[in-house]
Amino acid sequence: MITLAIDTSAGTTSVALLEDDSILAELFMNSGRNHAETLLPAIEKLISSVGIKAGKEAPFSGIDLFAFTAGPGSFTGLRVGASTVKGLAFVLRKPVVGICTLDALVLNVPDLYLKDVNICPMLDAGRGEVYTALYAPSKTGIYEKTLMECVVCPDEFLGSIDGEVIFLGDGAGKYRDTIGNVLPGRSSFMPSYFNNVKAYAVGLLGRKKFYDGDISDIMTVTPDYLRASYAIKS
Repeated sequence: MITLAIDTSAGTTSVALLEDDSILAELFMNSGRNHAETLLPAIEKLISSVGIKAGKEAPFSGIDLFAFTAGPGSFTGLRVGASTVKGLAFVLRKPVVGICTLDALVLNVPDLYLKDVNICPMLDAGRGEVYTALYAPSKTGIYEKTLMECVVCPDEFLGSIDGEVIFLGDGAGKYRDTIGNVLPGRSSFMPSYFNNVKAYAVGLLGRKKFYDGDISDIMTVTPDYLRASYAIKS
């Protein structure tokens, strides 16, 4: 199975092609939120570099599954990613899966960093808030989400966390001092190059959802903004 996975949830654009669980190619760009200009050329370049079936009449026909970050994240970026994937999948009649941005971000944490600790991805949501959730490693080797994604003020949220916590994401970087003050001796941070979502993680999660039968309805799937009223204004 060939999976095309994309992330446009923040200020970067990431696109990956996977064959089953193997990464064929990946592009990662600091696009400055210009996703509408960079996404399709990035997809075309990736397909061309790998050489999967790509005729002039159906340049994306070699793709079997589309996966994208459905949110939370940048409202404009999420809309661009969702509309692009839905358009391609509709024309090609291929399945689509939407992936939680925070779920994909957590896969950046290598096993060597893990002990009996919580994992807390944080994305800057503006307005003094972050998008976040809480995860713990499980015996199956897959992270277990112990607190569902939400949008919160960091200082209020952090006070409810027990035990040691590994933080990552641009929100964790922005509120590093706050985290350290609220959780002294109980917080650690991934290096900054782990703070961006990578499309290969979106693809891996998307493939799992596909085989679990959790496929999105292409006609009704929309980004999960978590803060819809603000999305309308953006």
